[in-house]
Amino acid sequence: MIIFSRLVFAVVLILQATILSAQESPVSEPRASALSPGDQVRIAVWRQPEFTGDFIVAGNGTITHPLYREIQVTGIPLATVEERLRTFLTRYVANPQFVVQPLVKIIVAGEVRSPNVYSVPPETTVAQAVVLAGGPTQLGRLDRVRIIRDGQETQVDLTSASSEIALLQIRSNDQVFVSRRTNLFRDTIVPVLSAIGAVAAVTNIFVR
Repeated sequence: MIIFSRLVFAVVLILQATILSAQESPVSEPRASALSPGDQVRIAVWRQPEFTGDFIVAGNGTITHPLYREIQVTGIPLATVEERLRTFLTRYVANPQFVVQPLVKIIVAGEVRSPNVYSVPPETTVAQAVVLAGGPTQLGRLDRVRIIRDGQETQVDLTSASSEIALLQIRSNDQVFVSRRTNLFRDTIVPVLSAIGAVAAVTNIFVR
């Protein structure tokens, strides 16, 4: 059953990738600005290791680096971030060759194998975020995945390849929760029987 569930999940991801390449979905369009404080910026400058690395975005929207700290990276498109970096780097390097990659901070929790805080590219989908966290546990429900964004909660069904919402891309500070598969006996009857047994044991002590 577990193997079958994983196979279904893998097929869903393949179908989603096919849909993304075949059409443009309004829910999958990248935001003008992907970065918020607490996110990271991955910068790789050719033959300049002192300017290369993964740097956290500070609370004031700048890069936490002794030199990069004057560059504002929040609230602007990535193209503008790249232009500001190029202007900055030309002070030290002639015709700088570099690559910049934003990494947004998200939480993936619930019934996944490796719940944690992750830094991912902003084009990452919800399904890919679940895979990054090790995929669902045996009790995980891929048809009930909750996304909390800006205080609003949305539930998506990752088992439905036709669902556009399943292609929704991650944003900074998103929280993704895979719901737990309920079981009447395990979740209701067993706790009730345990409570009854505890009450009976206490009563028996006082009766004696």
